[in-house]
Amino acid sequence: MQTDVLLDRFLDALAPLTPAAVWAHGSLAGGDYQEGRSDLDLIAVLDGPLTPRTAWRLGVLHARLRTAPLAGLLHCSYPVPGSLDDPARRHATWAHGGLFTRPVSPVTRAELHAFGRVLHGAEPGELLPPVDPAELAASVVRDQRDFWRPAVRRPDLWHQDVWVDLGLLTFARATATLRDGSLITKRRALDELPGLGAPAEVVEDIVRRRYGTPGTDAGPGTARRAGLTRAYLGPAIDRLVESYS
Repeated sequence: MQTDVLLDRFLDALAPLTPAAVWAHGSLAGGDYQEGRSDLDLIAVLDGPLTPRTAWRLGVLHARLRTAPLAGLLHCSYPVPGSLDDPARRHATWAHGGLFTRPVSPVTRAELHAFGRVLHGAEPGELLPPVDPAELAASVVRDQRDFWRPAVRRPDLWHQDVWVDLGLLTFARATATLRDGSLITKRRALDELPGLGAPAEVVEDIVRRRYGTPGTDAGPGTARRAGLTRAYLGPAIDRLVESYS
């Protein structure tokens, strides 16, 4: 698989920085990974402080991988030992072709404890504090209320596949987490959406694009799909947030 080749190249390139651990989360760890469609979500715990020189070396590392198959889908955060105690702390992260900072979210932390895949070094439980269920639930509510609900008000976004897919899938996964603390895959989320009242033709379209043969059985038009998704998702998020705030 091209995924294994890329991961081997990445781990070899990262070895001179002597990481304490490298973990996979998301679909790569959760059993719903689709090569060429899914992101490769990684956490690499560096064995030392993030100096300007280290940041430069990380940029060079990813620049050298950029022409490798699937490299554009590889995203990695780079915390250092002792920095993972604070969920709000921002860590160097490579994603979407650039280096920036962001926190390791409570959802990511919970995934790592539940089913994180160790690619190198220590287990997540050795370096990563456990996630309090109340903290996890509060984070999920904030994400739905402060990110996704305002996004629904922007019609231009929903003409893109990624917004339709992630908007609906994230809502279904948030519902499951708030309902009983479970962390479900995107495949499971698709199974949940009809029961949550999501528009059937949009859900079927996502299934075709994620799991079917590309280019077959065209789904609803872009404008109709965007309209159906926004009409459903706005009130659904409002109800979810009201129920669990």
